[in-house]
Amino acid sequence: MRIPNHIGIIPDGNRRWAVDQGMTKEKGYNKGLNPGLELFKLCEEVGIKEITYYGFTVDNTKRPKFQRLAFTKACIDAVNMLSKENADLLVLGNTESDMFPKALLPFALKRQRFGTGGIKVNFLVNYGWQWDLKDYFLEGENKSDLLSTIKSRDISRVDMIIRWGGRRRLSGFLPLQSVYSDFYIIDEYWPDFKSEHLYNALEWYNNQDITLGG
Repeated sequence: MRIPNHIGIIPDGNRRWAVDQGMTKEKGYNKGLNPGLELFKLCEEVGIKEITYYGFTVDNTKRPKFQRLAFTKACIDAVNMLSKENADLLVLGNTESDMFPKALLPFALKRQRFGTGGIKVNFLVNYGWQWDLKDYFLEGENKSDLLSTIKSRDISRVDMIIRWGGRRRLSGFLPLQSVYSDFYIIDEYWPDFKSEHLYNALEWYNNQDITLGG
């Protein structure tokens, strides 16, 4: 089986899952922590080299404060959980904004190795594509290496993006790295993650005609 080097994870559906369970919307974010760790371990087993998790975006911070505090805490907890694994971890997002959690600043300064290292793990926190590409648009024409102008330059091209929750949109996920990504949709919500979600996605990817435009 052809395994993608880099997969992007859009863990959507937390709020809708909570409502279906009779909970308030913010209760759904915490339920996404264990699925994130389980998926990491499955990727480790099958030999995926890089994972990018979509934590929250600049636009997400417009949600009600109690929801914002809940998903911010979930991201902090998720990064702390991943820091106990064998991973090369980077948190990427607008650290100059008050919306960026101060607890994650040490992870955003540079990529850090935890345990014996291994999978590159990128966690997008308070991420916005405009913020990522600002210098690319302002200065790119005058530079020989355009990729050096983007904030996410340490993140490689994404082979496959998997989105839970049934929505069929990228929501600003790493636009430059995603230009040739295959996009796999799972209708079930992220808190209902099952290992077969990943295995089915990998089987689907194996059957795609990967040409990168050629």
